[in-house]
Amino acid sequence: MSSENIKDNVGEDLDRQEKVDLKKLLAVVPPPSEILSKKKQGIREKRLRLLYDSSVNEDEAKISPSLAKELGIKEFIEITVAGKKRFRLKVRLDDAASSSFVYVNPDLMKRNGIADNSICTIRAL
Repeated sequence: MSSENIKDNVGEDLDRQEKVDLKKLLAVVPPPSEILSKKKQGIREKRLRLLYDSSVNEDEAKISPSLAKELGIKEFIEITVAGKKRFRLKVRLDDAASSSFVYVNPDLMKRNGIADNSICTIRAL
């Protein structure tokens, strides 16, 4: 074999290797909706309204079972108001509670300077 024939064969092999189907390569990469899906990863915290409820003890917070399931809350939650005041409270589940509110003791909140219907962030501990 001459050196020209070898170069031609090598050039043909390179041409075959370069022609890779892009659809096959892209099939390996998952779509953005799957990567950024909140359902798969779960949310860690949620912003809600804080409401006074005198039937709740000072060391408790009342939330709905659907909210507890969504955030993965088992026994305790951390409530943060305005990024400054933090409370660790025991969870009390109540079917009648709205999933967009956290119900807390008014005496505890008034002592700490937190008004009724304030926005707070809750997360599971």
